Amino acid sequence: MAVVITLDGPAGAGKSTVSRALARRLSCLYLDTGAMYRALTVKALDRGISMDDPRAIGELAARTEIRLVPDPDAMRVTVDGEDVTERIRNPEVSRNVSYVARVPEVRAEMVRVQRKLGEGGSVVAEGRDMGTVVFPHADLKVYLEASPHERARRRASDLALAGHAVDLEALEAEIRQRDHLDATRDVAPMAAAADAIRLVTDDLSADQVVDRILDLLQGGALAGRTAG
Repeated sequence: MAVVITLDGPAGAGKSTVSRALARRLSCLYLDTGAMYRALTVKALDRGISMDDPRAIGELAARTEIRLVPDPDAMRVTVDGEDVTERIRNPEVSRNVSYVARVPEVRAEMVRVQRKLGEGGSVVAEGRDMGTVVFPHADLKVYLEASPHERARRRASDLALAGHAVDLEALEAEIRQRDHLDATRDVAPMAAAADAIRLVTDDLSADQVVDRILDLLQGGALAGRTAG
């Protein structure tokens, strides 16, 4: 039987790491929807499109082919055939992706593609509106949370490994700004679904979060319950 699990939450809460591990444990498709918005952001930046020009961004989305390609370790992302898997994690993309994601035409196109990808069988889908918009009838909805400071610390560690120097205080401010943009956009704002299980991940390893989600899946999740 096909199972759909959604993981929503802000940047740095652990969605990508947990979703990949969970999909591997369940032998199902991992759908990183945030990567799709990041991929379009890469193309917009390459084309010199202003983040204050939603019409141009929407038109760009309509003529862009974004593909998620399964990979043994994670997932590859292509834009019009070009592999941008590494580039989508660049700091400049992180600073601008919320401006791209708030454009209604962009979200409409992305949701169409995401739902089509989820039709093939069991899926673990991560993003910011998976449980509220894309897969509202998911079998299990999880909303991951962590403090802005902890999320900035995690992001700084990832960027350092990739060779980027980071100011932790500035990164935390950037994360708070992104949270605000994601939560207040007019279309599909970031929010926990009413029937989502909320997990606070500050003091949990990725494996511990995966184990808790598997326990919820096997034992039956209770709507409105908070775990931490």
